[in-house]
Amino acid sequence: MKLFRIFLPAVLAFAFGACQPAENGGDVKQNGYSWQPRRPVQIIVPWAAGGSTDQVIRIVASEVEDALGTNVVVINTPGASGSIGTRNAINARPDGLTWTSGASSSLGTFPLLGLLDTELDDWHLFLAVANVCVVSVPADSPYEDFDDFLTAMKENPGKMQIGTSGVASSGHHAIELLSKMTDTEYRHVAYPGGNPAVIATVGGETDATTQLASEQVEMIRGKRLRPLAVLSSDPLEIDGYGTIPPVTEWLPDAHFSPSHFGIWVCKDVPSEVIETMEAIWEEDIKNSEALQRYARTQGAIFTPIYGEEARAETFEKIKEEAWILYEAGQAKMSPEELNIPKPGADS
Repeated sequence: MKLFRIFLPAVLAFAFGACQPAENGGDVKQNGYSWQPRRPVQIIVPWAAGGSTDQVIRIVASEVEDALGTNVVVINTPGASGSIGTRNAINARPDGLTWTSGASSSLGTFPLLGLLDTELDDWHLFLAVANVCVVSVPADSPYEDFDDFLTAMKENPGKMQIGTSGVASSGHHAIELLSKMTDTEYRHVAYPGGNPAVIATVGGETDATTQLASEQVEMIRGKRLRPLAVLSSDPLEIDGYGTIPPVTEWLPDAHFSPSHFGIWVCKDVPSEVIETMEAIWEEDIKNSEALQRYARTQGAIFTPIYGEEARAETFEKIKEEAWILYEAGQAKMSPEELNIPKPGADS
């Protein structure tokens, strides 16, 4: 009931300016923290409802709401590969009341795509889980395993339709990197979110999807999608299904970094906001049974990190994705102009 009871506060927040300065509770710390927001905290999900970001952020919001004792409102604002919702957070007053979310590596690829003038160091990151991508086909697909799929990619250059949640999404980066590794071509079909991309593949609109396991898991369990390989060096165990083999069974030298998901806020917020959220991550998020259960059932990895550790993990993924985009001719500039070295190079 935590998230269901916040509809009215959400309306009031928009009506009376949720991005106005947060009001603290004076000397009496009712929630035990130095930050005492008396208005709803907004977390923008810059993707459609039902996708990987939406799923995990609603759990995070519920945990933060309990800890703060303040309503936390999740707002879906999809569009332009996640940049519209992120721009709303950039333009919000830096009072700690407006956060955004998604795959943290997008903070490094937005400027490369000409979508947003922002970078990783503009944000305070609080991450919850890491996700891996899976190559899946419709249940009635002729491709029985990854070898069949790869053969079809090579024999039909540029004809295999791959559904993802759009340019710069985790699924898009995955198929771009896979295409580069195997010297193959494909046809990209973009959707407004991970869930629509998965549903489209189930319905046969596309030949395959490379979206995150967390977005595919229900269709995999229901045998409406056939998973061929997880884009990782480790097999993926999914409750209620079994084991998805790693892509390294076919491509031994393949390397795919996981995508970390969480929430972030602009660097200019008051220090008490960050101190409070760091304490919540240590005391509540790291011990969250709901997030751990989500990871087990959704094929994710529980990674409750923040601060420099979150930045370091994110930067590794940014390097991978930035150079994929550049070498695919989709970046507006070289990653080197943004001080993003190639993976494996000294940073």
